[in-house]
Amino acid sequence: MSLTVSVVIPAFNAAEQLRCCLEGLGRSTTPYVECIVVDDGSADETADIARQFGARVLTTGGRRGPAIARNLGAKAAQGDILWFLDSDVSPYADTLGRIVRTFEEDPGLDALIGSYDDSPECQDFLSQYRNLMHCYVHQHGQRRACTFWSGCGAIRRNVFLEHAGFDESYRRPAIEDIELGYRLCMTGRRVVLDKEILVKHLKRWTFWGLLKTDILDRGIPWTELILRDRHMPNDLNLEISQRVSVALAFLLMAFTAAAAAFWGWYFLTPMMALLFMLLAPYWLELGQGPRSKSLPVVMGLLIGLMVWRAYAHRMIGVVPPLILAYLMLILRHRYAYSDERKRRLTGIVLGVYILGALVFMVTHLPAHMLVFAVFVLAAVIVILNTQFYLFLAKKQGRLFALAAVPFHLLYHLYNGISFVAGLAHFTWRSLFHKTARLAPARRGHEPQ
Repeated sequence: MSLTVSVVIPAFNAAEQLRCCLEGLGRSTTPYVECIVVDDGSADETADIARQFGARVLTTGGRRGPAIARNLGAKAAQGDILWFLDSDVSPYADTLGRIVRTFEEDPGLDALIGSYDDSPECQDFLSQYRNLMHCYVHQHGQRRACTFWSGCGAIRRNVFLEHAGFDESYRRPAIEDIELGYRLCMTGRRVVLDKEILVKHLKRWTFWGLLKTDILDRGIPWTELILRDRHMPNDLNLEISQRVSVALAFLLMAFTAAAAAFWGWYFLTPMMALLFMLLAPYWLELGQGPRSKSLPVVMGLLIGLMVWRAYAHRMIGVVPPLILAYLMLILRHRYAYSDERKRRLTGIVLGVYILGALVFMVTHLPAHMLVFAVFVLAAVIVILNTQFYLFLAKKQGRLFALAAVPFHLLYHLYNGISFVAGLAHFTWRSLFHKTARLAPARRGHEPQ
């Protein structure tokens, strides 16, 4: 007798992405018993779109978070297998078939998770960078998983109910799936990562949304979970190379701050020019968005600041490469994107120029061991993450991979900040609860 599958999708103001998700699900070559969409207090047409595709719609009665929404859907489901999908992913036609086949071939399997594919839907720089990073992490993870993932994760219904589902204390999209995975693994349940089970991520990232998600919704609560369970596996985002990268990123910032304090703008001017060059593809991508008219002004102000400081410190050699880079970026933004051949040609020219300009800028930095240490630390971090940058270069080109380096350094830096904040919050809560437990005992020993 074949296994039956219930699809559970929590959704909050996800009308358009949910449509794509359900369209992808509708192309599945393997049947499922039901699709349950749990509306978590949406103010748009999320529920109506779900009904249009024949989904069973439940509601949480207000904004209560995806953990509660998924648990509600799971309790109402009838299938042997619960397949959790996020509303911003689109499965392939064979995704469900691979899930069912994996469970049928391995009766001892309790849960499995899939992976994002390597062709994210949104084409802007940040979305491509971030979603490809997720794909890379999935595709390089160990098959015996140490966690669960609700973006595309399947679990036997009886196992899910036995472990009381997702922790409903997480009232926002956070690490409720990771927490469930930790509990599964700690009780000896077997979870695997199947890299051939793919879904397409539809999410469009913004810079501030990325910071908020990584620090508040992921980094800090994940740190507290690690401290609570005293378990930090060498897998996925927690590989030893990533931990070392975080430590090196903090050292890099400390050395950079020391150099800036010692030399001031004499150090910062060429460093800002280096960063401007590295971010060239990001500037280009911004130029295609709705705020493209303001791009020349913003870039011009930055160039003006660097040119002013270069003149003030008699670093005249920095000025021509900066101005030429500005002109090349603006011209490519305006004229190259209508023609693929022009885009490729100008990309090669721009890439060669930027690499040459980077080397040129380095020669204008102070010749000192402190500056040398800054570049050594940066180089070590890049070497530790070489495979990731090669992956980005293969998918989006070398210029894209070059522009990803500053964002990846920032990622390591705020991961470290998240860990420190999570450690502080966990310690404070532990002391508070300990004090609260001791208070009644003290009152009981007070003289009458």
